[in-house]
Amino acid sequence: MEKRVVITGMGVAAPNGVGLNNFEKALKQGQSGIRFFPELEKLNFSCQIGGKPEISEDLLKEYFTPLQLRGLNSSGIVYGVISGTDAWKDAGLEISENGSPDWDSGIIFGTGILGVDKFREAIHLIDGGKTRRLGSTSVIQTMASGISAYLGGILGCGNQVTTNSSACTTGTEALLMGFDRIKAGRAKRMLVGSCADHGPYVWGGFDAMRILPNRYNDDPEKASRPMSETASGFVPGSGAGALVLEDMELAQKRGAKIYAEVLGGEINSGGQRGTGSMTAANNEAVQRCIERALINSNIKSTEIDVINGHLTATSRDSTEIKNWTKALKRKGKDFPFINSLKGMTGHCLSASGSIECVASVLQVEKEFIFGNLNCEEVHPEISELIDPNKIPKEKKQKKINILAKASFGFGDVNAVVLFKKYIV
Repeated sequence: MEKRVVITGMGVAAPNGVGLNNFEKALKQGQSGIRFFPELEKLNFSCQIGGKPEISEDLLKEYFTPLQLRGLNSSGIVYGVISGTDAWKDAGLEISENGSPDWDSGIIFGTGILGVDKFREAIHLIDGGKTRRLGSTSVIQTMASGISAYLGGILGCGNQVTTNSSACTTGTEALLMGFDRIKAGRAKRMLVGSCADHGPYVWGGFDAMRILPNRYNDDPEKASRPMSETASGFVPGSGAGALVLEDMELAQKRGAKIYAEVLGGEINSGGQRGTGSMTAANNEAVQRCIERALINSNIKSTEIDVINGHLTATSRDSTEIKNWTKALKRKGKDFPFINSLKGMTGHCLSASGSIECVASVLQVEKEFIFGNLNCEEVHPEISELIDPNKIPKEKKQKKINILAKASFGFGDVNAVVLFKKYIV
């Protein structure tokens, strides 16, 4: 018999809130975490703003030993360890440095680019003939699986411990990979999530592509405008989100708090054919991903109450809405409520899916829909497809039974997951 999978713990390090309580408060208040960075101005960036979690030195000491902090120069690892450790503790699970590995618990924690600042430091030392000054942690900070390795050692997980990487789809993909492993009975518990580094060496390529807004450097909180008529590009962000997935029977037996059930989902690619390319989704693939997610979750399109979209504040927003209407066969007033977190956080790249999954589950569990920041005037192409009232501007209290979360990434890759309210 296939296992049912639930979420028993969550953690987050987002630009608008570090820690689950702070993040939830920010969602409900429509609080932005986007701000101006003088460093980007000095480097002649067109877009001089971004989203970056605020991590104090005191907070770092709560998660890392003095030895671990020595030479630590990877923001993605910092965000991932904080969110992952928090999720584990939130699930009521112990962290012990002694005994055998936990053979039933694993980790799938993704990233895009990890340790860029450490790479830069290493290049200068190596080119200067100072290789021995690199330190013993340079490898683990720059290898793609550094984040899952860090968490695996901290938590003592003995099941699969690995890192995935699928651009903006990474976090949602990691969740579905962990879901599949538990559902198949190959693990009882999986910590899933993703993280992303911040800074000019990560964001520079996007600035060069001219897909970031450059008119809001003096008014950062207004810059990210998903689904808006005045949207002018996505604001780069960073951070991490983490969720503990667990066999429902096990979670119930140990009396764990259950946030929501994961019904299922779908992962696919458009093959960069047709309307698909390295930077744009194949519309047919997006629609198929949504349709298959419904089939795999054994639900009808009419059962979806809310969609948390990818919706990056680019010209692709209206295309994404069109794909949803076609896949769900719902439009106008019949369309579900829909929102995008990116108005508050910017686009957190490889961390976006996991941070947004945490935000999605909070909405289901706490019975609210967060407002779409900076969407005072809905784009006319979107208004023609769905009722603008389905795009709430402010927090709306609502009982949510099923929420669909989507992520669509560079490389023409897609992921959709369905969350359901857990009722005791």
